[in-house]
Amino acid sequence: MDEKRLEIIERASAVYMKFGIKSVTMDDLSRELGVSKKTIYKYFSDKNDLVKSIIEMKVEMDTAICINCSQQSENAIEELISVSKFVLEHFGNINPTVFYDLQKHYKDAWKILEDHKWHFVLNMIKTNIERGIKEGVYRDDLHVSVIARLYVASIENIMNSEIFPWPEFKFQEVFSEMIRLHLNGIANEAGIKYLKQTKNNEQI
Repeated sequence: MDEKRLEIIERASAVYMKFGIKSVTMDDLSRELGVSKKTIYKYFSDKNDLVKSIIEMKVEMDTAICINCSQQSENAIEELISVSKFVLEHFGNINPTVFYDLQKHYKDAWKILEDHKWHFVLNMIKTNIERGIKEGVYRDDLHVSVIARLYVASIENIMNSEIFPWPEFKFQEVFSEMIRLHLNGIANEAGIKYLKQTKNNEQI
């Protein structure tokens, strides 16, 4: 990917995550980035194209990080905690209007995000649960598909500003509670013991 195009994607993403998407015009973005609109339009046909490119990059990054967490983790619990830390680090301070803006005004980008959740994330959680059962840290009576879908549905609820209105409920706080609830609900006695012993879970 062209370095300048990548730079615009990364910097524009930071602006949108902070201020929202719809409220930031291309003139605003040009001023924030310190580049001309002509330069932006050299790489992106319009704002929709830019937003879609940002979501594609974030989905690609999320996929790579999750795969790496799975490969490097000691067990299923550590894997999920590592993935959760990544989510909190990159989305903990996100402006909640971003999700609303995507859903209502940037349908192509929203579809990419939805497909990612209901395919990659769903399968990742299924695999994580199966791994935890085999490793003896998750309960062996879990309905894997149901639990995995409940997890993804919970992510969707966190993004719903009607359920968790901002600033009363911040993404970081709600997501952390969801992960703790999820892990404590599926872990068996050995898994609960691991959770209590490890210091990793203090950061989620």
